[in-house]
Amino acid sequence: MKRLLLLLPAAAGAADLEISIEIPRLQVAEYHRPYVAAWIEKPDRSVAANLTVWYDTGMKDQEGEKWLKDLRQWWRKSGRKLDLPIDGLSSPTRPAGKHPVPLDTLELPALSEGQYTLVVEASREVGGREMVRIPFAWDGAQAVEQKSTGKSELGEVTFALRPTP
Repeated sequence: MKRLLLLLPAAAGAADLEISIEIPRLQVAEYHRPYVAAWIEKPDRSVAANLTVWYDTGMKDQEGEKWLKDLRQWWRKSGRKLDLPIDGLSSPTRPAGKHPVPLDTLELPALSEGQYTLVVEASREVGGREMVRIPFAWDGAQAVEQKSTGKSELGEVTFALRPTP
């Protein structure tokens, strides 16, 4: 799994962040790969950091971007304000399976000590929508390892934030 050195304020220290998102194999007549966005929210539900957005990046004239609004929560909170594609954030949709989120090219803002939520949202054409929310507390000293599983459009989502010595 790829790792990202996340720089945090001196009080919290630095940390390694790892995320993996599973796309389940669905037995449906017409299957389209889901659009997926992942971000970290502050307690007031504002966006602390965008982590990734998977969409149809290969369509001519950036046609795939017009469907990003179907990731409703992400779009309202952050997506519509971004100038896409974003290097290190935008990437193509993924097939069924477990996928580590490549964070090695992403510059994340500093996270101070406190309560946060990892949010993963998925939306699929001729399919459904789903969000997985993983709350966590960060103090800069204790490792955080959480996971949750969606019910339809998302499988297991794993999250680890570990202080770097």
